[in-house]
Amino acid sequence: MDDGMKRGGGREWSRRRFLLQTAKFSALAMLGSPLAPAELPSSTSPDPKSSHILMLGDWGTVTELGQQIAVANAMRRWSSDNSIRPDALLMLGDNFYGEMPDGVNSPRWIKQFEQMYPSSLFPGPAYAVLGNHDYETFRGNKVEAELAYTRQNSRWTLPQRWYSVKLPKENPLLTLICLDSNIPGSKGLDLGPWSFVLTRQQQDEQQAWFEAELAKPRTTPFLAVAAHHPLYSNGKHRDTPKLIAQWDSLLRRYKVDLYLSGHDHDLQHLEFKSHPTSFVISGGGGAELVGWTTQPQERGPWGLRSLGFTDLQISKEEVVVRHIGKDATVLYEFKKPADLVRNL
Repeated sequence: MDDGMKRGGGREWSRRRFLLQTAKFSALAMLGSPLAPAELPSSTSPDPKSSHILMLGDWGTVTELGQQIAVANAMRRWSSDNSIRPDALLMLGDNFYGEMPDGVNSPRWIKQFEQMYPSSLFPGPAYAVLGNHDYETFRGNKVEAELAYTRQNSRWTLPQRWYSVKLPKENPLLTLICLDSNIPGSKGLDLGPWSFVLTRQQQDEQQAWFEAELAKPRTTPFLAVAAHHPLYSNGKHRDTPKLIAQWDSLLRRYKVDLYLSGHDHDLQHLEFKSHPTSFVISGGGGAELVGWTTQPQERGPWGLRSLGFTDLQISKEEVVVRHIGKDATVLYEFKKPADLVRNL
């Protein structure tokens, strides 16, 4: 654990506290100014009657399989101990590291997805986005394999590189827009000789589609965007200027509640003054943990170099975001009321 970080407890965000704390900081041009961390009170108990989406990124490891197993076991224990039947899983990219030459017939689908996150415990759809390691070709095209697996599996859901869904299916509370953040020219994609990204045409098509989706009348209390790469991160990969330039103004204009990502192998929550969007990173799904470029206590409010996953608890009134460690305990939480961004 990094010095200065608190492992236990969570954080409850009332509308008043959020507005008072964000008012303390001056703007840093386009990026906005960071929201500093404060004392973390005790976490609240999860509500099994609310809708729950469990999310994790950077999970399909080759060399750290034991870590993926530990996080998957924590997801099982968390759900069982709290009588939670998740409405869905959200797989935040880097779904498969390394080679996958057999494509949809690879035994990794059984070992690292079906058996790792069994339908008996997680019966809902597993919505996926593509990470930079999914774009490694090696032997076989993993992106095409992941798109194709949707057509032969009832849970794995990646109908195309970008798509949107409303959750839960009955009486939806969250509109989730899933994007492909592997766009040309993005810093931090770590492209190797066997990697590729979206074409310029695909990038333009996604951007036009994204803007059109955001412009639709909002029909759910909450709106979230999910992609593999974060806009802002204190981790190894830092901020992603290309994504900030393309997407940040849209998040602000349409008052998106949450931007959900992985890529950095840790758990984070970032807030910026006058920004309606809370930035949540959940990259502790199993891959090797990495260090910080900016300490979370300097630009927070919170971050921890830890394996784990994230539980989004959603009701009509609020979203509760809980980062859960590999021992199935709450590391951190915050709440976002349904009317918060509409009143900023």
